[in-house]
Amino acid sequence: MQRETEMNETRIGLIGVGLMGHGIAASLLRNGYGLTVLEHAGNQPLDDLIAAGATTIDTAVALAQAVDVVILCVTGTPQVEDVLFRKEGLLEGMQPGVIVIDCSTAIPSSTVKIAEAVQQAGGQFLDAPMTRTPKEAAEGRLNLIVGGERDLFDRCLPILQAYAENIVYAGKVGAGHQLKLLHNFVSLGFSTVLAEAAACARLAGVDAQVFADVLHNGGGGAVVLNRLRPYIETGDASGFRFSISNALKDMGYYTAMADDVGAPRAAASAIQRVFAEASDAGMAQAAVPELIAYLARPGDVS
Repeated sequence: MQRETEMNETRIGLIGVGLMGHGIAASLLRNGYGLTVLEHAGNQPLDDLIAAGATTIDTAVALAQAVDVVILCVTGTPQVEDVLFRKEGLLEGMQPGVIVIDCSTAIPSSTVKIAEAVQQAGGQFLDAPMTRTPKEAAEGRLNLIVGGERDLFDRCLPILQAYAENIVYAGKVGAGHQLKLLHNFVSLGFSTVLAEAAACARLAGVDAQVFADVLHNGGGGAVVLNRLRPYIETGDASGFRFSISNALKDMGYYTAMADDVGAPRAAASAIQRVFAEASDAGMAQAAVPELIAYLARPGDVS
């Protein structure tokens, strides 16, 4: 009980109040944590968070000076590096013992370098990338895959539990991001295969519900089918609010990791190419299920 009370008194800062970050912020506030968020043009509206007790701050350097824990929920490696290393960034204001928890999806080799920089500045670091969707973020039911020192993970667990349902300790710094990229490769790979099959079914005149039923009752029944099925049957993409641009980014990170460790990546490169072609065709901000419509264009043979 004493430990829980101590953690609830921890001052938390959040950088990146997008679709996922907004849910994380709401969950932290709901669990009694004091929260300060960095003001940014890319944030979702903050009115409900401020009404629930959140405060805002203008710069990352000021945020680092005002809190005990900083949670990063930004797009990827370039954004993480920028918020840390830029003028008036986190490192410039890092106070001894401040903990940085990176929930973004990032290239593991960069994560290791960032952790070293944070430690040299007197701070501590966990990589804690997330899976699931904005819906689960708002409900405090994300999945987290965490890399870093085990004792630091144990100390931060009450904070993580405020916005996550399933939390896996992956190992040393960078292991969280390694496993996240492996997860996303499998998830996005399944999504791409399913999208291509659904496009073929549509062009062949196969009934969409029958197609989905056959997959569900056979070898294609899985989370990915559940996420894409509403779009296959009715054109509803809301069940998988993950953009093609983000999918392309994550596949690029995966192939970079595969290159770093000398792993094969022929399938990953093909999947990456599909997302790149869709993005180049003006679909960058479309949700992943909409890849089906792109692939089902008459005469498309990519």
